[in-house]
This record gives sequence, structure tokens and C-alpha cells, in this order.
Amino acid sequence: MFKIIKYSFYDLMRSRWNYVYFLFYLALGFVLLFLNNDVSKAVITLMNIIVVLTPLIGTIFGVMYYYNSREFTELLLAQPIRRSTIFIGQYLGLSLSLSISLVLGLGIPFILYGAIQTTVIFNFLSLLLTGMFLSFIFVGISFIIALKNENKIKGFGFAIVMWLLLAIIYDGLFLITLLVFDEYPLDKFSLIATVFNPIDLSRILILLKLDISALMGYTGAVFEKYFGTQLGLFLSYLSLILWVVLPAWAIVKISESKDF
Repeated sequence: MFKIIKYSFYDLMRSRWNYVYFLFYLALGFVLLFLNNDVSKAVITLMNIIVVLTPLIGTIFGVMYYYNSREFTELLLAQPIRRSTIFIGQYLGLSLSLSISLVLGLGIPFILYGAIQTTVIFNFLSLLLTGMFLSFIFVGISFIIALKNENKIKGFGFAIVMWLLLAIIYDGLFLITLLVFDEYPLDKFSLIATVFNPIDLSRILILLKLDISALMGYTGAVFEKYFGTQLGLFLSYLSLILWVVLPAWAIVKISESKDF
């Protein structure tokens, strides 16, 4: 598995799209720090970008990598190697390469700006950690979609619909539900609904860390009310860990039962 992770990682680190991804975050970091004298405001702006863009990039890269490396994967399947080892190795290699591009792209501007010497660095590290979680989560989900669909067009279509559902449509349906049933106690329902969406969960986690009550919205306020800041952070991270583990487990099960 480590050899497959190493090959996938180095193969992706040589990809020009990975450099484009890195340079985008590098330029974004410098621009935001140049326009904002307050580093904490730059972190809030980055949060709104990362929780939407990182899942999209992870989804597209995951589907593209699976379909483009299909011939190499079939060659590996002909060897005495467990299927789960092959696909988990590729999944980890891709997720690590995207995470490193994200961390370096945003980390270099903030380090040069001197943010490491301020208290904002802890909020920034929380933002990077959340972005890494989202990369692993959506690469895993995209691998599952690609494994279940041999047709590239259907695979790409389902992957984009999945991202749209979690990034945009889910929030709209959730808001409509809250408006329609506003006479009923929906606190517990809000907590459960938030846990089932890693993008909303990541946004609330960062807002809890920043302690910005005005921007938390209904679900963020419920998190803070029921769990408090520290417990809310712990439960949020625990939920994100489950979001990483469950797709990885699904990749193992699907790959072992799939007829290639």
C-alpha cells in the first residue's frame, strides 16, 4: 500500500493541475492579506472559499484520477495484491497531494506575513485542518461514485450532482424545512441534519473556533447552546473523522466485491 501511495502521490505532484491548485491558493492568500489589514478577517474570507471550493476540487480530481488511471489499476489488479490495498493507496495518495497543495498554498503567505507570531495562527491552523478533512472526504466519495459507475459521463454527472446537493441544495432544503415547521422544536433535528452534511459541519466548526456568534446562524447557535464551544469542537471533529472513515470503508467493500 505504501508503494502505491508513494507512486500516486509523486505522480500527482508532477501534475500541472496540482500546481495550478497550489498557485491559486498561494495567490489567494497573498491577495487577501494585502487587502485585509486584519488577519482574522482574511481567515473568515478563506473559510467561505475553502468550504465550497475544496470539496469541488476533491470531487473533480477524485473522479478524473480514477478514470484516467484505470489501465494502470487493471495492471495492478493482475498482480497478487489485494484490491483494497490498491484503491486505498490511490485514495490516500490523491488526498495527501491535494492537502499538501492546500496547506503550502495558504501557509506560505501567512507565514511570510507573520501570522505565526499572533494568536490568529490557531484559527488559521483549524481552517487548514478542516480543508484537509474536506479533501479526504470528497475524494473518498468521488472514488465511491466512480467505482459504482463504469461510464465516465455518468460518473462525472453523479459526482457534480453530489457536490451541488451538499454545497447548495442541502442548505436550501434545510432552510425551507425550518421555515415550514418553525412552530415545532427543531433543535435536535438541526443538529442531526448538520452532521449529515460535512460542508455545513466544517463551516460551523470554524465559526465555533473563531467564536463569531453573529455569523453562526441557527445551527451554529444550536451547537453552541447544547454543547458549548469546546464540546462542540470535539463533536464536530469526531463527526468529520467519521466522514473520512466511512467512505474509506465503503471503498474497501465495493472494491472487494466489484467485478473488474
